Amino acid sequence: MSSNHENAPSEGSPRAPERTDLAPNAALIVVDVQRGFEEEEFWGPRDNPAADENIAALIDAWQETGRPVVFVRHDSSQPGSPLRPGYGGNDFKEYVRRRRGQGTGPELLVTKTVNSAFYGTPDLGAWFDEAGIRQIVVIGIQTNMCVETTARMGGNLGYEVLVPLDATHTFDLSGPFGWHRSAAELARATAVTLHGGGFARVVTTAGLLAVCR
Repeated sequence: MSSNHENAPSEGSPRAPERTDLAPNAALIVVDVQRGFEEEEFWGPRDNPAADENIAALIDAWQETGRPVVFVRHDSSQPGSPLRPGYGGNDFKEYVRRRRGQGTGPELLVTKTVNSAFYGTPDLGAWFDEAGIRQIVVIGIQTNMCVETTARMGGNLGYEVLVPLDATHTFDLSGPFGWHRSAAELARATAVTLHGGGFARVVTTAGLLAVCR
């Protein structure tokens, strides 16, 4: 498998990412990497084809170093959703399914019906507090939905939040007044909001892999 870790979504010629200090117990939150998101006819065009490879690489790195990993699954309450319980799309993508339970560190499964992983079951904040975790890394699907909401709430709750943008992806979306934005535009907007708004620091997969040891 070829490596795409250095190819973060970018505009123009970005500066080299700042060095990231990674805590020994920094938790990786893997948000909604489920088979239902592969149904392009439902979601529309996506961005960042390297996201899945980068997500897999970060899970591997966290598991190899014994850091905690949280797998989050969205159990949609919408009858026609590809993520609804009892439908095949609710399952994790195969590369995530294979990696569950393979690490030497703590692991947690959180299920949710809303955007934020902090409003899931079991209580993610309580689990972090018990383990003394104050730094979190949020990856997965969708960049501007559950990833962004989880990162925003994490920042509001006082965690140090890191978001490697190239380990996320989203889909084109239409909104009010006939406005339409591509997945790439939405991902950039999330990055600017999170980083510029002080909710999280937007980093790269390569930068995290370089310090995850």
